[in-house]
Amino acid sequence: MKKLSLKLIAVALGFAAINLTSCSSDDPDPIIPAEAQVLENLDAGIMNGTLEGSYTLNPSTIYNLTSQFIIADGATLNIPAGTKILADNKGTDIYIAVLKGGEININGNASNPVVMSSADGNPGDWGGLTLCGKATTTAGVDAQAEVGGFIYGGTEDTDSSGIIRYLQIVGTGAQISLTSQYNGVSFYAVGSGTLVDHVAVINGEDDGVEFFGGTVSVTNLYLENNYDDSIDWTEGWNGSVTNAYISNTKLFKGNSFSTVFEGDKTNGNPTFTNITAISTVGGTALQFKLQSGATISGLSLSGYDTDLDMKDAGPTSNIIFSDGYTPVAMVEDIDTTPNVDESAFTFSLNTTVLPTVDVMDFDWVETNLSFETSLLQGAVTGNVTLDASVNYTLNSSYIVQDGAKLTIPAGTKITARDGGTGVYIAVLQGGEIDIQGTESDPVVIASANANGGDWGGLTICGNATTTAGVDAVAEIGGFVYGGTTDNDNSGSITYLVLKGTGAQINSESQYNGLSLYAVGSETTIENISVINGSDDGVEFFGGTVSASNLYLENNDDDSIDWTEGWNGSVTNAYISHTVSGFSTVFEGDKDNGNPTFTNITAISSVGGTGLQFKKQSGGTITGLHLAGYDVDLDMKDAGPTANVQIEGAGADVTLIAGETSKYTLNSGKDAAALDISGWTWRNASL
Repeated sequence: MKKLSLKLIAVALGFAAINLTSCSSDDPDPIIPAEAQVLENLDAGIMNGTLEGSYTLNPSTIYNLTSQFIIADGATLNIPAGTKILADNKGTDIYIAVLKGGEININGNASNPVVMSSADGNPGDWGGLTLCGKATTTAGVDAQAEVGGFIYGGTEDTDSSGIIRYLQIVGTGAQISLTSQYNGVSFYAVGSGTLVDHVAVINGEDDGVEFFGGTVSVTNLYLENNYDDSIDWTEGWNGSVTNAYISNTKLFKGNSFSTVFEGDKTNGNPTFTNITAISTVGGTALQFKLQSGATISGLSLSGYDTDLDMKDAGPTSNIIFSDGYTPVAMVEDIDTTPNVDESAFTFSLNTTVLPTVDVMDFDWVETNLSFETSLLQGAVTGNVTLDASVNYTLNSSYIVQDGAKLTIPAGTKITARDGGTGVYIAVLQGGEIDIQGTESDPVVIASANANGGDWGGLTICGNATTTAGVDAVAEIGGFVYGGTTDNDNSGSITYLVLKGTGAQINSESQYNGLSLYAVGSETTIENISVINGSDDGVEFFGGTVSASNLYLENNDDDSIDWTEGWNGSVTNAYISHTVSGFSTVFEGDKDNGNPTFTNITAISSVGGTGLQFKKQSGGTITGLHLAGYDVDLDMKDAGPTANVQIEGAGADVTLIAGETSKYTLNSGKDAAALDISGWTWRNASL
């Protein structure tokens, strides 16, 4: 993409101003009518006042916008390709407005876009561009705009306010009051006869574009670092946006932006097709207030903490996702409105769609923004190999597609953004991951503070058997897993350290450190450390994969969890609990695939439960060292203790007084503790 050079424009204008004012006369200036003065100023490259007729700017002149410039009813301003307009940095006093009945024709092209900007392009430097039309709005006929007091609204839905093609507008959003601001481009009841195609709004202190009723549609929008909403609408707007690339990479005045979308008030059901939005600073993607809604297809979100916020508890059915997105209620109350339980109103979306719009489609846009090659997000297609010398940031979901392979060399460090459920790595069925850590150079994937729940963790989906069936759907991410290939191979993971995982989706579903969905026996899982996870350390959902040399420290739920008939094995696991409130060392659930466990050491300094088996689950255990737990064995649903084979026999137990399913092991828990003094890799950090 092109680089911005607005300061050079400002310098050129400075010289032009010197030339204009250096000519003098002893005679007083004549009194010139306002319209004649406006035209004379335009001829001199100065824009201010009200245009009452028609005028065409000169693309070889750099125009200085020194005050409000208004295109009146019946007037037309033509702006040819390549025209540059430099706005004074005077906030709300500087803007361009097209009144009802006026027209603006911006005819830029990909080689020579029209540029409107302040010299430095900082947010709030000037007001932006406002168009007022005659289309319908729920505000009524001849409503008054919150900015400029402009009149808008009528009954002519096919009204035309002109043409906007290839316009870049920078540094807008000047604030009038606490509740009123200018936007990059404001569309007040603008009609469908207006053509708007290829518009870029960069560094706006308020919205990128906002629609106040009307029927206008927009194609090819590029919206970068607009502090409030990138696309905002209200008053029953029912047009469309097709192909939009939205980027949020900055905090403004220390705060995050508002949203990607904000819909408000009556639902005119606007349509959005092919919307790609990427954030490196978290934040909220889609927000709908009151009864607003939309129909959305081709949506790709990456890097946002909240995908969907139904701000006023409006029905999610008002939002029609044609790509299979399904809102999943989140636990987090991210909006601290007193006495309101927002947990029912904020959602994540359980399907990930690949980017539908390429930033390079907007190579005509001038910007200093560069996307770091160290940012991991989106889809892995083909063969991708990371570079151990690069400090990577996992910004969002990073998903290895069917047929693709992700290779992570020894010593690679990946910092996971503290973005909760929106940040994770997943390998889909048919994809492969090759983590090539070594004892001296393990791979580390962790959040900066390594606090439980900071991010999601690593999920692998395979084609092995599971009692959930073929092509089951995972509780996290909506991933598909399960097949009939028990020797399926999803790759190799060696010497990997995961910290701060286990983000919670809702009260029933959480990410784990390492989630293995129907992973097959040809997959290698060895020398894995999971520390400070808010949910399980490792969980097996069916499959036949085996793991060896696991170090699991202070995972809040279960250290090793399995279900759906998993029948692989774990050899050499060291489990440490020094923080109270965890669930168990083991949790087996549902059908008994009789997995095997060899050389398991679990030590607690805070009591708790050791082994727990639900339903009919069980396992075969040898070399068990269990110390410091209040309960050694909990047969949660009164399953037979004979399903738990320890040292070749059914568990030798004594029921704890006053309990019905909790036992002390009389024998079989005192094997020599696993010596992990050589596992120096286990605590590797970023």
